[in-house]
Amino acid sequence: MHFAGAADGILLIDEWQHLPEAWDSVRRQVDDGAVPGRFLLTGSATPAPGRGTHSGAGRIMSVRMRPMGLYERVLHTTTVSLRALPDLQSVPMRGAQRRLDAYLTRVVDGDLPDQGYTLRSPETLRRWLAAYAAASSTCTAYSRILDATTGGDGAQPAKTTTIAYRDHLTQLWLLDRIPAWAPALNNPFRRLAMREKHQLADPAFAARLLGLTAGDLGNERGAVMAGPLFESLAALTVRVAAHGADAAVGHLRTQNGDHEVDLIVSGPEGQVLGVEVKLAGWIEDRDVKHLHWLRDQLGERVVGLVVLYSGSRAYRRADGVAVVPLALLGE
Repeated sequence: MHFAGAADGILLIDEWQHLPEAWDSVRRQVDDGAVPGRFLLTGSATPAPGRGTHSGAGRIMSVRMRPMGLYERVLHTTTVSLRALPDLQSVPMRGAQRRLDAYLTRVVDGDLPDQGYTLRSPETLRRWLAAYAAASSTCTAYSRILDATTGGDGAQPAKTTTIAYRDHLTQLWLLDRIPAWAPALNNPFRRLAMREKHQLADPAFAARLLGLTAGDLGNERGAVMAGPLFESLAALTVRVAAHGADAAVGHLRTQNGDHEVDLIVSGPEGQVLGVEVKLAGWIEDRDVKHLHWLRDQLGERVVGLVVLYSGSRAYRRADGVAVVPLALLGE
């Protein structure tokens, strides 16, 4: 299906849900270079169950059309702008935030039902996702995430419900948990914690679910999440690069928590690269002590030790640890 017409105009497709293939056709034409605003899809209902479509993420923004507000119904000149009151126009990332919101809404309202999962309370799922986002880069127990999901009325979803959330959202690639790493052969470790580390597919989703902007991460309101989100971005970057090198990525933590390495990259022949992540402009000896411990445990199997940080200079310490700005790390 292809929609013809003047390439510089707006093409309106009304009640598109009666032909869901229209959505996928528009998505493909956007990928082929259709200009922003080229298509306007309107509909009075969502597609019937079993007639799933592509998410449209990054291509199609979903907007709910409500009845007209008072200022639209009455022909009077307004003197106060809601847009100006919170200074919305000065937010440069508003378009990106809308796209993130549209993607998350599509997952909740479209992708989960398309998977055959009946969602009784979308708002509960959104609360659980926000609680999960707050646990980014940690091994927080799911029971604590569940506790944080409790609504203002005291209602809390069942554990089985949140397990279903976790499993379905993982299948939709929205969650990207980091597994605990354990060496398969000649294991020198006595007691390793095997709990996974929580991560969303992109730290931008976590920030949006928590209502945090880039500015918030530098002030008191959002400072507590700056480090975890920086680690999320580092983990994403390392995993992308590792995948291209046929390497796996995990994390290491002893059961009593006295030793922890943020990321372990293991090569196809058993090579081990230890990676620590620090949101700091400089690296001190205390920042690499767990990397030294890892090398002491595994010896020659450790082919490299790296600290990813927020500074601007890449260098190698006298102890052999490479200190690399995250912005400079590539495949």
